[in-house]
Amino acid sequence: MSDDAPLRILIMAAEVVPFAKTGGLADVAGALPKALKLLGHDVRVAMPRYGRIATERFQLQQASQPFPVPMDHRLPEARLLASTLATPAGDLPVYMVDNQHYFDRDGIYMYEDDADRFIFFSRATLEGLKQLGWQPDVVHCHDWHTAIVPNWLKTIYKDEPFFAQTASVYTIHNLAYQGIFGHRVLEIAGVDEYGFIAHPDTPHLNDVVDFMGRGIYYADIVNTVSETYAREILRPEFGEGLDPLLRDRRDRLFGVLNGIDAQSYNPAADPQIAAPYDMLDIGGKLACKLDLQRTLGLPEDREVALIGAISRLSDQKGFDLIGAVLEPLLRLLPVQLVIMGTGEQRYHERFTQIAAHHPEQFAVALTFNDTLARKIYAGSDLFLMPSRFEPCGLNQMIALRYGAIPLVRATGGLADTVADYHAAADQGNGFTFGPYEHLALYTAIVRAVETYQHRDLWRKMVLRAMAADHSWDASARRYVDLYRRAVASRIERLPHESYRLG
Repeated sequence: MSDDAPLRILIMAAEVVPFAKTGGLADVAGALPKALKLLGHDVRVAMPRYGRIATERFQLQQASQPFPVPMDHRLPEARLLASTLATPAGDLPVYMVDNQHYFDRDGIYMYEDDADRFIFFSRATLEGLKQLGWQPDVVHCHDWHTAIVPNWLKTIYKDEPFFAQTASVYTIHNLAYQGIFGHRVLEIAGVDEYGFIAHPDTPHLNDVVDFMGRGIYYADIVNTVSETYAREILRPEFGEGLDPLLRDRRDRLFGVLNGIDAQSYNPAADPQIAAPYDMLDIGGKLACKLDLQRTLGLPEDREVALIGAISRLSDQKGFDLIGAVLEPLLRLLPVQLVIMGTGEQRYHERFTQIAAHHPEQFAVALTFNDTLARKIYAGSDLFLMPSRFEPCGLNQMIALRYGAIPLVRATGGLADTVADYHAAADQGNGFTFGPYEHLALYTAIVRAVETYQHRDLWRKMVLRAMAADHSWDASARRYVDLYRRAVASRIERLPHESYRLG
């Protein structure tokens, strides 16, 4: 295959925008294939057909007749339904694995048989490709739900001519969610004869089925969603018990930042914000700030530094730090703070109480609403993300696009996208801090609020922020490089065979 020949790429994910979404995985799985299609590649997407995916709304068509799917000693049937993702380069096929027993439910995750469900989805996808007669050069698997596929391509499908030239790329979105199950899952997946993965430095892999571990172990290329996170997960404090395995595969481990939909997140053309603005004329941002204050019942004040945050309310996202500095922050600094999100009940209660005591400075919306989210991006002067760890993060990229200056902890994708402001050189597009300590966060906020008082410097920083390009085009090109690397260096044998338990 020549270096510029179009690739046949299958994207496999448990959720895909606009069909089903619980988090950022769906955004990636919906946006990346569009960007790849625009680069000239033959891209298809595979996902389960959940009960919430309406036939009429998404114009689902039958793409295959029912076919058997091996599941241990059973052969339940699946069929493929098809919809499309529209792109300027033409429609992109989305195949949905349809089986009432496994997928016709109210939710997507958190069922006792999730291992069975996603094994079925993964196996049905590969068997369905044979029904369609479409042979991918690369199968790109996302998170634990599809991590068994690289395992199969090196074992039960290894000698099948249909997949003889198919390479695998495995993307880790969040190492904390690994998909860990018992021995029975090996039998259901048809790989019990190969045993558990064993590694001298990860004894916990000797007696559990860790789907993510298997994806890392067997894939031709492994990546995660930022370069810094790819380095961080090689260390025990970030590796979630898989760092020894990741270190062994570091020659095939890469970081590729996610992107954002720059057409959708565009303050010059966003119909959900109060006024349009762009780098040539940012005047509309003030109108958006006043609108956000009115919307949330805060006093309209153009001079106060308005800080926004949109997040799951959890310790991982740094809300233990925010909780520690919130009261002194509101007492001592000329700020307003707006938080939108849901999460741990203790944060719901704490923030509701603080909002009642500081109604002119603090507003909390315990929900997620896309219109309000866009108003927060457009109306905020600062955008707060003090995460304990953050594999990539999309919110800071959207904030940059809307000229809301990110204030972040320098970890993972936050470190790769936000450059700390240096007054002497007048450089940087945000504010960062290092130690995961509430005093470090508070100091960074003080520095940002003081800088906000110098409006000429602040305006320059806003323009630098808005100039950052975090569209999917650059990330898609990086993924194409990884796909070609996977095809060229496809492993014929099992990696680290000495670590296998038969």
